[in-house]
Amino acid sequence: MAVSDHVDFSTFMEGVKKRNPGQPEFVQAVQEVSEDIFDFIADKEEYHAQQILRRIAEPDRVVSFRVCWEDDNGNIRVQRGWRVQNNNAIGPYKGGIRFHPSVTESVLKFLAFEQTFKNALTGLPMGGGKGGSNFNPKGKSVREIMRFCQSFMTELYRHIGADIDVPAGDIGVGGREIGFMFGQYKRITNEFTGVLTGKGLEWGGSLIRTEATGYGAVYFLANMLAAKGQDLVGKTAVISGSGNVATHAAEKIVQLGGKVLTLSDSGGFIHDPDGITQDKIDWVKAHKTHRRGRIEEYCDEFKGASFTAGKTPWGVPCDVALPCATQNELLGDDAKALVANGCVAVSEGANMPTNLEGVHVFKDAKIMFAPGKAANAGGVAVSGLEMSQNSGRRAWSEGELQQMLKDIMDGIHTRCLTYGDRGDGYIDYVKGANIAGFKKVADAMLAFGVV
Repeated sequence: MAVSDHVDFSTFMEGVKKRNPGQPEFVQAVQEVSEDIFDFIADKEEYHAQQILRRIAEPDRVVSFRVCWEDDNGNIRVQRGWRVQNNNAIGPYKGGIRFHPSVTESVLKFLAFEQTFKNALTGLPMGGGKGGSNFNPKGKSVREIMRFCQSFMTELYRHIGADIDVPAGDIGVGGREIGFMFGQYKRITNEFTGVLTGKGLEWGGSLIRTEATGYGAVYFLANMLAAKGQDLVGKTAVISGSGNVATHAAEKIVQLGGKVLTLSDSGGFIHDPDGITQDKIDWVKAHKTHRRGRIEEYCDEFKGASFTAGKTPWGVPCDVALPCATQNELLGDDAKALVANGCVAVSEGANMPTNLEGVHVFKDAKIMFAPGKAANAGGVAVSGLEMSQNSGRRAWSEGELQQMLKDIMDGIHTRCLTYGDRGDGYIDYVKGANIAGFKKVADAMLAFGVV
């Protein structure tokens, strides 16, 4: 084996920035992982010689395409679609489809990169990918969304398959959108295969997929607390977001004896000092899903609550925090406020919701901090179980799936401990997750040679 020249971390990152101009989200994701990986591979020549980290930080392919559709007024609209297939060393590409105006190639590359390690941590045979469009489903009619989804799939179908790339839903893509895309895939290919996950139960979907990401983030949080001899009983929780992940995280916190104080959306956050109970969570689910309402209307329904416009909830004193909205929503000053107010644990329900400064604040304070690639892997874990059910033409019961999800989150926590235990009573979950995910993918890549 040839001996490589070892580049240092700064030189590596300069190369990443040079190769990916104008892609700050992707560069941030690579930097966050590489900070830990460089220490791990310092004395491991084979990873350097085979340029493993350099290869993982370069997607296998980025597919970009035009999506033309017609609105209800007969106007021709043009959007851009992407599928980023980052790495399939351990299984078919797997990752969501996002419809949102903020979608760019940089955002999707960062998500696909993160997904590669997240999927590896689950222990299931899934590679990393992500896709989407800058299409905004808000304000569109059902028929407009259907026409867009059909046009999007008319191009995407060429690049996916049950053993190639299996997309799921993400922001802006729920069961309705998955149904429209699956229907178009089936129409074009004349195949009924498990090419998408998050499907309806009547046509190949899996029980508990809706709950899995939020529940999984809380299971991981409970594992972190248990490692310190604590639990969630009586603890106060601050949660951002009010969609699928946030509401189910709140639900599980309540089930485990905690008290949820906040939820939010893009307009601001609500603070309910009496606690957001199960009945209130059910109201939020119906309000956001069926009425497409705003979270501030919670205060009209429940008089003890207050709404703060244009702010995130991280200044509210709490014991635990779960950012469940979007990337870079929890900044350095927010992290400092949480630490100063006595927060002991943070579990990321969203993808990279804490920026690099915030991550460093949590690590320096040595509080329990679970990165999204570990804490929010429950969703893709159940998606992987849906793939298995589709392949076997069978369906597991809710009880079986709940136990599998809990077992998978327990396994991820154990893998993080393997590489993150500092030996001084502090567990660096970021380092543990990054190294555990990297090692599995990297060792598979070594086995394949230079491909």
